[in-house]
Amino acid sequence: MTPDPVEALVQASIRRSLRRGLGGVWVRGGWPTGGAVLAPNHHSWWDGYVLRELAWQTGTEARVLMAPRQLAHYPFLRRVGALGAGELRAAVRAARAGAWVVVFPEGALQPAGPPRELRPGAGWLARQAGVPLVPVALRVNLRGRPRPEAYLRFGAPTPAGALAGALARELAALDADLAWGDPERPLAGYLQVCGAPLPDPARPGLASRLLARLTEGR
Repeated sequence: MTPDPVEALVQASIRRSLRRGLGGVWVRGGWPTGGAVLAPNHHSWWDGYVLRELAWQTGTEARVLMAPRQLAHYPFLRRVGALGAGELRAAVRAARAGAWVVVFPEGALQPAGPPRELRPGAGWLARQAGVPLVPVALRVNLRGRPRPEAYLRFGAPTPAGALAGALARELAALDADLAWGDPERPLAGYLQVCGAPLPDPARPGLASRLLARLTEGR
């Protein structure tokens, strides 16, 4: 199959934005190895990009459902798997074929905090496709580094009726990890999948050491 140059350009643009805008992406829990409906909270602008990057890192096909008005503004995102929220048949086909279908069950970007009321679409899609429904807690936080860091926590597959509770529990667990973790180090138990390793706070970089030497005693 001939490579799609537009798809390659969009993918490169997204990944460049992640490298420049975030300090890294870390994941805890077992992500699906086949078709699944991922149901994350939606509390930051980066959420769709972060999940798309994880799919690229793991070699998984992915579709991200977007509000039609947003997709109208960014139609080129279709080249990397975006679907309109009403394109349910295409989403079911993709999940059955082994793709992750990302559905934000809160329906829209929400303020950070516990999940808001969830819509039933993610559970419906999982039932129709016959694939697991997986809650995903996601936070993009500014911690002890100049750029924010993204952390994801995958929960166990859950029935549609239990999604709200499962997502709330995973998000509470992630918030607890962030609250108690050393802000200058990655959270314990999370695997880094994107971004350069964080520098050791006890070992300043070369530029900092040179400036310290030049200003020593002044």
